[in-house]
Amino acid sequence: MKNQDKMVIAELTKVLLGGSAHISLSEALKDLPANLRGIKLPNMPYSIWQLVEHMRIAQWDMMKFCKDDKYKSPKWPDDYWPTAAAPDDESAWNAAIQQINNDLDEFIAMMEHSDIYNIFPHGNGQSILREALQIADHNAYHLGEIVAIRRALNNWNK
Repeated sequence: MKNQDKMVIAELTKVLLGGSAHISLSEALKDLPANLRGIKLPNMPYSIWQLVEHMRIAQWDMMKFCKDDKYKSPKWPDDYWPTAAAPDDESAWNAAIQQINNDLDEFIAMMEHSDIYNIFPHGNGQSILREALQIADHNAYHLGEIVAIRRALNNWNK
């Protein structure tokens, strides 16, 4: 792998993990009381739980697409958004966050051992680079929404 490619992957990793231009998932959710996870604010179509679960599903979908040329994505938008406003229990909440983190680690490892510029023959122009940028963009957008909801709930002190 060329030094330039290593530098690009290092920068992509920083963006994927947060902490540069946007916060990380762990920072966005730090000290969030369980009773606020399922609140839907007026004029807001989803709760923090629904955003977390949507991030989990979408990120998993993008990673699976990169790894399996026979993979079929869930139905959009129905299968990308949970209907329940709140998690069933603490274990569901923890499992969703753990999967987001594990899938992100797996995606980063895939970047480190792949040609990130290679266009997938089973797609329409996607590459690992393009999917990495999409994951970073998508997650950053929804992390910002989580912070906005927490601010509206008077639960953000940063």
